[in-house]
Amino acid sequence: MVGIFDGDYQPLAIEAPPSSKRRGRKKSEVWEHFTVESVASGSTRARCKRCDQTFAYSSGTKIAGTSHLKRHIAMGSCPRIREEKKHQHQQLALTPGSGGGGGSSEPPAKRRYRSSGGGGGGGQVGFDQEHCCEELAKMIAMEEYPLHMVEHPAFTAFVQGLQPRFRVPSFSVMESEIIAIYRREKQSLREIVGGISGRVSLTVGLWTTAQTLGYVCLTGHFIDGDWKLRRWMLSFTMVSSPHSENALSEVIGFSLSDWSLTTKLFTITLDNYCSSHDIYSANLRDHLSSKNTLVLKGQLFVVRCYAHILSVIAQDLLASIHGVVYSVRESLKYVKATPEREQRFAEVHRRLGGASAAAELRLDVQSRWDTTYLMLAGALELRHVFAFLESSDADYNDAPSPEDWKKVEAVCGYIKLLYDSAMAITAGARADGESLLPRGVEDPAGAGPGSRRGGAGDDGGAAKEMHEKFDKYWKDCSLVMAIAVVMDPRFKMKLVEFSFTKIYDDDAERYIKVVNDGIHDLFLDYVAQPLPLTPAYTDQHSHYAAGARNSPEAGSVDDGTAGAGANGGAAAALSSGDGLLDFDMYISASAVGHQGKSELDQYLEEALVPRVEGFEILEWWKLNELKYPTLAKMARDVLAIPMSIVPMGSVFGAGGGSRLLDDYRSSLRPETVEALFCARDWLQHMPTRTEPPRRRCPPPPSSRRSSRRLRAL
Repeated sequence: MVGIFDGDYQPLAIEAPPSSKRRGRKKSEVWEHFTVESVASGSTRARCKRCDQTFAYSSGTKIAGTSHLKRHIAMGSCPRIREEKKHQHQQLALTPGSGGGGGSSEPPAKRRYRSSGGGGGGGQVGFDQEHCCEELAKMIAMEEYPLHMVEHPAFTAFVQGLQPRFRVPSFSVMESEIIAIYRREKQSLREIVGGISGRVSLTVGLWTTAQTLGYVCLTGHFIDGDWKLRRWMLSFTMVSSPHSENALSEVIGFSLSDWSLTTKLFTITLDNYCSSHDIYSANLRDHLSSKNTLVLKGQLFVVRCYAHILSVIAQDLLASIHGVVYSVRESLKYVKATPEREQRFAEVHRRLGGASAAAELRLDVQSRWDTTYLMLAGALELRHVFAFLESSDADYNDAPSPEDWKKVEAVCGYIKLLYDSAMAITAGARADGESLLPRGVEDPAGAGPGSRRGGAGDDGGAAKEMHEKFDKYWKDCSLVMAIAVVMDPRFKMKLVEFSFTKIYDDDAERYIKVVNDGIHDLFLDYVAQPLPLTPAYTDQHSHYAAGARNSPEAGSVDDGTAGAGANGGAAAALSSGDGLLDFDMYISASAVGHQGKSELDQYLEEALVPRVEGFEILEWWKLNELKYPTLAKMARDVLAIPMSIVPMGSVFGAGGGSRLLDDYRSSLRPETVEALFCARDWLQHMPTRTEPPRRRCPPPPSSRRSSRRLRAL
């Protein structure tokens, strides 16, 4: 994930002011390459003198240490030092007799760092036992290796072959190292989360173990000040019974307090499998409403997982014809059992007027409902071939009957709608309200309240159950999905009006009014919140539309005022240094005072933005934040709501709402399990990382000789 505070971080002072208390002089040689700068809230950051990058150093009384600063200098992360090393290698290669004494070339300057042993050639960095242990702990966490691998004889022998001086730590030492990394990264992330101007939406994932215990995984989703969508795991907590009435409420309440997010919670996305879902969501809603932290009186508070409801309906439909599914599966197994049968089946198909059928005969993976659907849909196209095979092959006894094929046809018609909606989730990188709404608001399962008027004739029982399940989901989530689509300038209320007319017929006006009233009430909640006075707005709409037509990348629009938003950070840029900042503010306030319409009404009445390829909704709001400061603040929160808690690769899974924790991790202490899961997530996505993690790839040739052993460790 791209860092959100790497490049745009603005320190408050160039050098840390001298303290009134006497402090010892910094003795580490690393300070030859770094300076300390004070930032907000009493924190300090270390700035590299060579490449100008900044790194966390202290927060209050807590010191982050210097290991990460050493790595920046010693491991080639600093681009300036990397260039110097490359130049030195080239000079040594061109100098004759560089291996012996004498010669006119000067040896490369040595860099002094602590090492556990002597040696080391002229420009080589000394071996650091502490650093290697830390890198080993990060590798175990990020690659999900077992902690006990440090005690495996084969691993120990392998490491000793790479670096004989490295003392492989014990299991307990490695466990402590991972927990230390977890605490250090959590402190850095806490500073970032504490600076969020908007609200945070949570997703709740449930994990079970072979014992009676379970884990609750909480992940926060928000849009940062640069209008980038972020997600970070906040906790991975063990509970005795994750599906109990009060367990989830207690875990969420504690985590919100731990991260100081009690007043910033916006929505919680849950799965659809918990029997006590309504109970614990109501308890948590009541608890937070008592503190006046929920917008729109908590109507948007609980969101049900979109991917789960699709899977539940699809699995129920397949279960209603499980006997027919078995017959179709056995028929395909019979045909694909030998090459001769496949060849004969294809020949019969051609004789009956079709093309080669070999590619359409696909067996399913029973744990994935999409493969079962594709198996049934493919077999349905070849039902006449199976009927001929039944009459001509005495060994074939599993042919579905004509009535069975009618059931398959009816069920496949329903599941196709679910399949297309699920594919829309996997096709994009986002699963939030805005990205799903154009499909969800049009009733993707074909089961909205207005669709009961037809389509259930062939399999009325299964269709009725499908309607009931989707009606429940639609009742809980249609408002939040509709509000999300209104925040898309390509659709606004027009898509809601169009889709609701198709779904509700004569009752459409009533449901459209519910959405219209809801979004206006939500806007009033944000109007009541304090908002700094912003400078006058310079219209960007036509500029963005023209740029979008000429380029598929909406992010290519370059504007100096973009991203300042309601924080007032663009004031200096907008004034252009002409000394009329106060005048800009006066004009902005006057315009607001004389306009008879709210930001929301102005936004809704403006023309729709063209639906061009490559349109980025977050980029559009970034460019229009000054024009709609309050509405942009609302859009920032609404567009970050996750509509699904299922990983993209598990959308079609046939399992329940809980994931299973393996036996090894179940045997570890709960603190260690949380440290492993959270550290892996943070190390992959934290903005302080200066380079992406390497996955089993060798180092580049230019640095392989000088750092092969340290990188391998």
